Amino acid sequence: MKLKKFLAGLTIVLSGCGGGSGTQPVTKPLREAVYASGYVISKNEYQVFSQVDGYVVEILVKEGEPVKKGQPIFTIESRQQSARYNMALEGYKKLQRDSREDSPALTEAKAVVASARSKFQFDSINLVRYTNLINSNATTRNEFDRARLTADNSKNDLTLQRSRLKKLRDQLALDLKNGEDNLKIAAEESNRYTVRSDLDGQVYKTLKELGELVKRSEALAVVGSGQEFYLQLSIDELDVNRVKAGQAVLANIDAFGDQTFAATVSKVYPMVDVHDQSVRVDAVFSVPFRDGLSGLAVEANIIIREKDKALVIPKSFLLAGDSVLARQDGRKKKIKVVPGIQTLDEVEILEGLTPDSRLYQP
Repeated sequence: MKLKKFLAGLTIVLSGCGGGSGTQPVTKPLREAVYASGYVISKNEYQVFSQVDGYVVEILVKEGEPVKKGQPIFTIESRQQSARYNMALEGYKKLQRDSREDSPALTEAKAVVASARSKFQFDSINLVRYTNLINSNATTRNEFDRARLTADNSKNDLTLQRSRLKKLRDQLALDLKNGEDNLKIAAEESNRYTVRSDLDGQVYKTLKELGELVKRSEALAVVGSGQEFYLQLSIDELDVNRVKAGQAVLANIDAFGDQTFAATVSKVYPMVDVHDQSVRVDAVFSVPFRDGLSGLAVEANIIIREKDKALVIPKSFLLAGDSVLARQDGRKKKIKVVPGIQTLDEVEILEGLTPDSRLYQP
């Protein structure tokens, strides 16, 4: 009944149609439309999903409140994740301490290098002394060779200890970098436990309560633009080839009674909903809708064709095979006609009748 009432509002009711005595075609404005139903939806509306498992410990925004992009909405807590983050943080702090020049490991390694350097310096000086002695025949070849071997060994040991110190520094630097990366990963994982808004808008609905268990990929809230809205409509799949972007829409929103809202089709989606064999159609309001409520029920007509002056008869007068029963040459006859725009109750006649034709109910 509501649909019929709405469709009747798109046309002017025929006067004088029907009745046993016959009627005549009427010239009038006529529109052909596809029926659609749906809802007023906030622009960019989306469901906020949890990326982690845990418990809701904070709800930071109430339903109806505005939010900014990046603003926290929920805080979720997990003991396991907190423990992993704390372990990564403590591990990183320890690596920082170990990498300092005054750390025990580096202090010990540098002391070993210093000791090797001192020994090498001593043995080098001693080798010079023995070289002078051997040149003046003041020492034996065995004593000189022993001094030279000792100096060579000291030099090799110094090179070895320096290499070990460098290797230790490199290893500590690598460990510190790995620790820093692990801490960043743990921090990023922990950051997922703070659920944030992806846009400037409004929280329309929160779906979880304080202390409630949340699982990964579970919806937590609905967020959308608080200022911009559009019509999300459904049409029967049989009408999909008749609806195109740019067509006018006349919509009736239940909450606003008989008030009619103008819109324009912005997109026809290329997939049929197998559950109800419908196709989604989006339409934008001609005048911005500022009511602020998302989810309002809508019934609409998508205007396919319209004429300011059409020759119209009641649809009940049209016979099978596109003919009508009319007076011609003083008697009732079947006359072939060419129909045009059709509504639930009326049909335009393009050829076969004139405004003076007299029609009879079959």
